[in-house]
Amino acid sequence: MLHWKILIILFSYLLGSIPTGYLIGRMKGIDIRKCGSGNPGTANVYRTLGKWPGIITFFIDFLKGFFPAFAAVKFFPQDYLFIILVAAAGIAGHIWTIFLNFKGGKGVATSAGVFMAFLPAPTALAFAVFAVAVWITKHISVGSMSAAITLPVFCIIFKSPVPFSILAFCVCALIIYTHIPNIKRIYSGKELTFHHKK
Repeated sequence: MLHWKILIILFSYLLGSIPTGYLIGRMKGIDIRKCGSGNPGTANVYRTLGKWPGIITFFIDFLKGFFPAFAAVKFFPQDYLFIILVAAAGIAGHIWTIFLNFKGGKGVATSAGVFMAFLPAPTALAFAVFAVAVWITKHISVGSMSAAITLPVFCIIFKSPVPFSILAFCVCALIIYTHIPNIKRIYSGKELTFHHKK
């Protein structure tokens, strides 16, 4: 059984590593890493290529996190360590994708998929926070960080299993870390807005 679990964790990483935004950009004839913010994630795809490519990128990245985590919860509901490792592998794959020299997205969409698999209510509320923050500030990065920060709070309010709550805190810190360039641009007034195109 152990070797199967290891294979599932590896599969989660490889699935998470699929660079959706980069591939969609290539289908459109561009290298998304050379456009806008240079990040191959949902936000940059949306700003650079438009609404539908951005939405498609988000949902595929979301599902990359959701399916492995959902399967882990369904078949090993009491094995919290295994579930967390599967979840973490998917998120790590998205951020440090093996297919782009370990330089991927910021982990937001894939993390949302992961947490929706086993923390649906807190995740839905965090998504609502994301939507409100983006609507107010016009910055997807602000919405992403706001959602990441509030998710652990909602986990506490809903009395989620402690291991999952700890994972939420860790992913929150990770997403803030991946957004350090955005934070610097916000303070310098150079952060790209929701509808910016280049």
